[in-house]
Amino acid sequence: MPRKPDLNIEDVSFHDWESTYDKLEVSLSSRVFKGLTIVLIIVFVVFFGRVIYLNIGKGEFYQARAIANVNKDIDTPTSRGIITDRFGESLVENIPTFSLSLNMADFFRDSESVIKNLKKIAGIIEVPASELEKMVKEVNLERVSEVILDPDITVEQAVKLRSLKLEAFRVNNAFRRYYPDKKIFSHVLGYVGVADEGDQIIGKTGLEASYDDLLKGQVGKRTIYRDVKGKTLDEKVIAKAKPGFQLNTTIDAGLQRFFYKRFKEQLNHLNRTSGVGIAINPQNGEILSLINFPSFDNNEPAKYLNSHNLPLFNRAVSGVYSPGSTIKPFVALAALNEKVVTPVDEFYSKGYLELPNPYHPDKPSIFLDWKAHGSVNMFSALARSSNVYFYIVGGGFGETKGLGIDRLQKYWKMFHLGKKTGIDIPAEKVGFFYTPEEKEEKMGDIWRIGDTYNVSIGQGNLAMTPLRLITSIATLANNGKEYRPYIAKSIVDERSNIARLNIKKKVLDYSKLEPIIYEVKKGLRDAVSKPYGTARWLADLPFKASGKTGSAQFANNTRTNAFFVGYAPSDNPEIAIIVLIENAREGSINTLPIAKDTLWWYYMNRIASKKNE
Repeated sequence: MPRKPDLNIEDVSFHDWESTYDKLEVSLSSRVFKGLTIVLIIVFVVFFGRVIYLNIGKGEFYQARAIANVNKDIDTPTSRGIITDRFGESLVENIPTFSLSLNMADFFRDSESVIKNLKKIAGIIEVPASELEKMVKEVNLERVSEVILDPDITVEQAVKLRSLKLEAFRVNNAFRRYYPDKKIFSHVLGYVGVADEGDQIIGKTGLEASYDDLLKGQVGKRTIYRDVKGKTLDEKVIAKAKPGFQLNTTIDAGLQRFFYKRFKEQLNHLNRTSGVGIAINPQNGEILSLINFPSFDNNEPAKYLNSHNLPLFNRAVSGVYSPGSTIKPFVALAALNEKVVTPVDEFYSKGYLELPNPYHPDKPSIFLDWKAHGSVNMFSALARSSNVYFYIVGGGFGETKGLGIDRLQKYWKMFHLGKKTGIDIPAEKVGFFYTPEEKEEKMGDIWRIGDTYNVSIGQGNLAMTPLRLITSIATLANNGKEYRPYIAKSIVDERSNIARLNIKKKVLDYSKLEPIIYEVKKGLRDAVSKPYGTARWLADLPFKASGKTGSAQFANNTRTNAFFVGYAPSDNPEIAIIVLIENAREGSINTLPIAKDTLWWYYMNRIASKKNE
């Protein structure tokens, strides 16, 4: 039997392996190594960038949170500064009370327990647990170490909460802002509330908001040092609490109370709800009184959030209205200065102005006066409030060219009728007067002569705030010098040092127009003193007064806003006043009783008493 040859395993194995290896070996492209290198570099940069960000960019934040887990910062409450009227009477109070807050460091330690305890807390302070949870979850952890859950709890609630002995929740001694006169000063003073971040009380509207930095003071802070087991080691005062500065205002509290009460009586008599009253000193811009109807109790502003008649809305500075005939003094001034007419030039008012229609001769355009006045010049036209006279000098008629819309707007701009006054309370709005181009762009209709007629009597494409209107009327009363209206006058610090606020006072001086203004003012005086004047109701005041009535239609001419603007004494004005009643029953006549009684009060209690002294 032939012998089988020996099998050399090594030869077979290596031979097979080598042949396989020859078939699988492939050299890698340099692109693969480059790609891998780039990926590694990116990973490296991202990793170390994050490390740098957490240690440097966010280092203080996380370090503070780490310390907070051991130590405990406690705020020491302080009182907001008092706000006074011009004579030093306090208009606000700080009532000692309690607040409930949650320390966020304790929340971090045991959030599950804190959320569970929120349900107990909610039952005591009568707030839904879901609302408290939402407050905690939405807090800005980078800015807040403590969140106020309720800024004003009762003594009974405080006792119950403290009896629970919950480490994370603190019942603090605090101060509640209280407004004794409630609705009377609400739109001037405003109100306070918890900041969006939830860690302090701040001003939300009115002077409380405008001067919050001065009023809020400085919260004190003390730190309780604890070991990792929570045992207290030491306690230190980090910063002492400082009360807010006292804010002295220009408001005359006695005048404000009387003005408000008298205005409310008239609204009730008319079965109306809305209006504005402002009194200002023309000689320096000091706001003596500012009221709005409807008003609100600024101790409980949340009650009014859904009210249909908008009591939280500050109509005096944010409401925009067509001024009606109260614009006529400025039209008269422009017409005299541009020599369109002289003060004694007369036009005849038969109760309307009839403008021929070249396309339909049998259908002329009719522009109504409120009554037939006969022949009127500038003085009697202002006193009688003749529409026909101002149609003619504003838009032209017959041989009288008229000012035209461009020159009218030139003078409205001159007297800042389209600008904010710059008053030192929030939410001031600006009015408007459309140019022909703006009207066409916004309304898709060209400017017509009727548009010029309408704005010449304060209707149509012309509107402004009550504050802007009375500020401009005060400028005429002051012979062309306008002062920025303001309310805050000075501050008193914790050492009783008084510092006047930096107020830019004079913003306009057209003294060069004083001779023209003098003629216009004669017409405003005639409106009170002449038997045919529309403001003759004021003729028996104990001092000379001047003024202008007005009414402006709105809601497709179905409703009328009534105005009175005026000042006294006529020769050297100390007070200028506006009364606006929304949707008045019989037009401007309804504003005169309020204006008369308010001016009478001011004379007897301020001017006459000053003379007696």
